[in-house]
Amino acid sequence: MSQQHAGYSNSPTVGDSPTSDSSQLAVAERAAPPHAYGAGLLLLRLTLGLTMAAHGTQKLFGWFSGPGLDSTGKFFTSVGYPSGKTMAVVDGLSELLGGFGLALGLLTPLAGAAVVGVMINAMAVKWSGGFFVPTGMEYEVTLAAGAAALALTGPGRLAVDRYLPGVRAHRAGYGIASVTFAVLVAVVVLLARH
Repeated sequence: MSQQHAGYSNSPTVGDSPTSDSSQLAVAERAAPPHAYGAGLLLLRLTLGLTMAAHGTQKLFGWFSGPGLDSTGKFFTSVGYPSGKTMAVVDGLSELLGGFGLALGLLTPLAGAAVVGVMINAMAVKWSGGFFVPTGMEYEVTLAAGAAALALTGPGRLAVDRYLPGVRAHRAGYGIASVTFAVLVAVVVLLARH
């Protein structure tokens, strides 16, 4: 593919220099306000986090027309998890606390990991239904990917983590370690399923 077709011109224009492409990119990056990134991450955190927290309250308390703890426990038993009611509590708390953690931007890598672990198990339960809803797992994949992305990137500027020493400066290693931990715990839980 020639440079002409790739969006580049071989002929210089007024003001072009060998470094103009990189300097234009640097100017464009500085022009994007950091508050826009923070607002975008806040919107993602609130949507994903509050959705997960609401699911947790459905399972734990029966709120929002949810099944409640007893019915959720029976469901877990029916799909092969030992001690269904205990699993329902663990799942509900992971969704509730992980969801609120994401929404607030509080301990974001761990909150994201909680959601990822729950969604891996949900995907395993729905695996035979294919990818697309109503029987598939596209919803769970989307939630897991969003939670993992937040764990890896951090919560942005508009988050509680920004005021906590130790996590104030988000590092990719925190997210990688948290998501890896979530995957390992999810696999252990899945191995207990019969």
